[in-house]
Amino acid sequence: MILPLFRRSNPTIAVLYGAIVAQSRDPRFYEAYGVPDTALGRFDLILLHLALVLRRLRAGDASAHTLAQGLFDTFCRDMDHNLREMGVGDQGVARQMRRVGEAFYGRAQAYDAALAEQSNDALAGTLIRNVYAEAAEVGVAAERLADYVRRTVHDLEAQAVEHLLGGQVTFPEPVKLAVAE
Repeated sequence: MILPLFRRSNPTIAVLYGAIVAQSRDPRFYEAYGVPDTALGRFDLILLHLALVLRRLRAGDASAHTLAQGLFDTFCRDMDHNLREMGVGDQGVARQMRRVGEAFYGRAQAYDAALAEQSNDALAGTLIRNVYAEAAEVGVAAERLADYVRRTVHDLEAQAVEHLLGGQVTFPEPVKLAVAE
C-alpha cells in the first residue's frame, strides 16, 4: 500500500529526533571525550542518546510508548536515507538496516544492564566496546562519558513525560575534560 508513504510526519517526533541528533553532534563529545569523529562514532552517539530517550519513554504510558515507536521509526528512516545518500543500493540497504537494528537493540540492552549496576565500571566498559570501538587509550574518557550518561539518565527521569510528549527534551551539557599531561 502506497498511502503510508504520504502520511504526514508527527512534528513532535521530528523535534525530539532533531534534539537527539543535535546533542550527538556536539563537538565536545569528539574533542573532549575522545569519541572518534567518524561515521561510526557519530552513529554510536546517536544510538546512545536515542536509547536513553527511549528508555525514559518506556517508563511512561501508552502515549509515551507510541511516541517511542515513532521515534525509533524516524531513526530507521534517517539511517535508510543516509545509507542511500552514501550510494548503498537497495539490497545493500536492507542488509545494512538489519545491522542497524541489531546494533541498536544490542547496545540498548547493554546500556540498560550497565545502568542497573551501581558503579560506572560496567557502563564505562560498555561504552569502550561500543562508542570507543575504533579508538585506543580511552579509559579516562570512557569514565567521563559514563558520568555524562548517568547525568543524562537522571535529567531525563526528572523531565515529565508530558514534556517529552510535547516535543521538549533537554540534555545536560557535555563537560570540558581536563587534559592529562
